Amino acid sequence: MVLKLYSGTVAGGGAGVVALVLREKEIPFQQVLVELSNKEHKTPEHLARHPFGQIPVIDDNGFVVYETRAICRYLAEKYPSKGPKLLPGASLEERTVFEQACSVEHDNFHPNVLKLFAEVFVKPRQGLEADKTVVETVLTDFGTRLDVYEQILAKQEYLTGHDLSLVDFFHLTIMPAVEAAGIDIMMSETRPSVKRQFSRWWTALTSRPLWVELRADGIKSTA
Repeated sequence: MVLKLYSGTVAGGGAGVVALVLREKEIPFQQVLVELSNKEHKTPEHLARHPFGQIPVIDDNGFVVYETRAICRYLAEKYPSKGPKLLPGASLEERTVFEQACSVEHDNFHPNVLKLFAEVFVKPRQGLEADKTVVETVLTDFGTRLDVYEQILAKQEYLTGHDLSLVDFFHLTIMPAVEAAGIDIMMSETRPSVKRQFSRWWTALTSRPLWVELRADGIKSTA
């Protein structure tokens, strides 16, 4: 039975990253549309898949997994020989560095992105104006944290070392939508701390052919 991905069609949020992992790993899947505008994610049928009524969700021959990071880990571990590995080596040191980088993304990157997303993306769609004071405060804190990213990436190609991993992909979850709303902190030349290595890393992620395709064409079944 082909794997099912329950999601919207836009390659944004966690569904976009899950779709990217599926495409990079060459895993055939059927995209099952969950129409958020019609609140299909809050129906009893979908709540049986995801108790919080969210997307994405996968159904792999009856094994149902929700939450983006958990789904991506599952896929990468189940299909280690397909596409890029995306997971650490077997040693304790490699696995610890991977978990360390996961914590960095979860605690130092994602919270600020969520705050920006709420102000510059969600509020306008609710007919509200973004709070400029909140945005500036978040950008100041975010910039300080991205300075540390620059230090890390000056020593290595990716966040866990010299190999691409899921942690790098996790940064694509919401940030592209924030950028599309006019927040250019990731690449802005007005930030002195944005140097070559950080720009190299972010450009490498956002210009991956399959990611570019997903952003342009949306999430589509491959099986």
